[in-house]
Amino acid sequence: MAAGGSYSIVEYFGGDDGYRCGYCKHENGNFSHGMWSHTMTVQDYQDLIDRGWRRSGKYVYKPIMNKTCCPQYTIRCHALNFHPSKTHKKTLKKVNKFLSKGEMPVEKQEEGHEGEPMDSVHEEGVQPPPQDPLKIDHSEVQDITTSPDTDTTNSTAPTTPREDAAPAPVEKNPNATPKPGKGADPNRPHCRKAKDIRKERRLQKEQQKQQEGVSSSVKPAQSKSSPNQTKSLEEFITESLPNDPLHRLEVRLVRSNPPSPQFKASFDASYQVYKLYQMAIHKDPPDKPTESQFKRFLCDSPLEAEMAPDGPEVGYGSFHQQYWLDGRIVAVGVLDILPSCVSSVYLYYHPDFSSLSLGTYSALREIAFTRQLQQQSPKLTYYYLGFYVHSCPKMRYKLIEFLTPLAVSATCSAASHLACIWFSASLANKGLGAVLKLGRRATEDDGKAVQRELCV
Repeated sequence: MAAGGSYSIVEYFGGDDGYRCGYCKHENGNFSHGMWSHTMTVQDYQDLIDRGWRRSGKYVYKPIMNKTCCPQYTIRCHALNFHPSKTHKKTLKKVNKFLSKGEMPVEKQEEGHEGEPMDSVHEEGVQPPPQDPLKIDHSEVQDITTSPDTDTTNSTAPTTPREDAAPAPVEKNPNATPKPGKGADPNRPHCRKAKDIRKERRLQKEQQKQQEGVSSSVKPAQSKSSPNQTKSLEEFITESLPNDPLHRLEVRLVRSNPPSPQFKASFDASYQVYKLYQMAIHKDPPDKPTESQFKRFLCDSPLEAEMAPDGPEVGYGSFHQQYWLDGRIVAVGVLDILPSCVSSVYLYYHPDFSSLSLGTYSALREIAFTRQLQQQSPKLTYYYLGFYVHSCPKMRYKLIEFLTPLAVSATCSAASHLACIWFSASLANKGLGAVLKLGRRATEDDGKAVQRELCV
């Protein structure tokens, strides 16, 4: 029950019957607890998603982890600790370059990676659509999957000339420069492996930081003007944009439930972008993404609009974050603003702008938006990316791009508490399978304890 006296009203459906999985396409291997939420407070939904639940429209569901074919783990990013990677910076520069000069990058897509499935809709009589809220340019993901310790240099060249190349001279000069092709130049330093050079640089940086820490304790005023200070995410978003760019991008937040006047005025334009996205990215036939399906999936929400003295100025509830380019909608991010997080529900965009990597760009904007809300509401610190499915290759971007460290949330039903497993992203590729097995074992009693987890 909310502070104002509101109640959450749900209708529980159970999870005994299996249905088709949108990830591995198993006809009846997907099992989950589900309930239709007539109305729900934002605090109740916050408690639910912290325990592995997720909403699709007004339907709220939780995978049965020890039974379903593709376990789905709730993951989140600590917005305040997030630092953009090299790939993130490239994406932001690419979008800013388009806004400044109108240069559209050439799209590079691998076959079979034209889009990601969206979150399941587990309504009775409804075929679950393909799943997942963000579309990421996978050609960019590969740039950061390469190990930083990979040796890309050639092996060290021989330091002595070939003995059988020419008759030996009468007198050898060790400092004489050999002829081309006769060996290494002794006057030059020996070749070094790139790995050793990186280690040396890393040690130098650590020593420099230690020296700066000592000097800052003596002269704290000098630390402000450090030229090596890392730029924030917000600075990268607005970097290199002139005062009069060729294209103007405006981000508007409109409440979708109850629908605000701004949401109603832009509804048709937003729906048309969604329809084009579903047909181009997910290959839906023109008659499938209907207006009623759009409303049920992305506009209807059980969350009540709430305002709190210690909450953000926009309040809590469900919103559409619209990206307007030169006066028209080109992308929309569907968000839930909750007491402790911003939860990403879905993203759709105009296919003409797919080469701008709007999936990554919108996620970065949403992280920046979470940080902005945190300044108004200190406890709102997390950005939820939805589910992570280890067996789905199209989900790997969530692990690689946004989670450092990674938080995998699983419910320990027997103890009735939330177990969060944290580990470094550098160990993710080695130990993720074992960690997910641990989280899966923690949920073996889900079916018996599901009633205790309903925070209503």
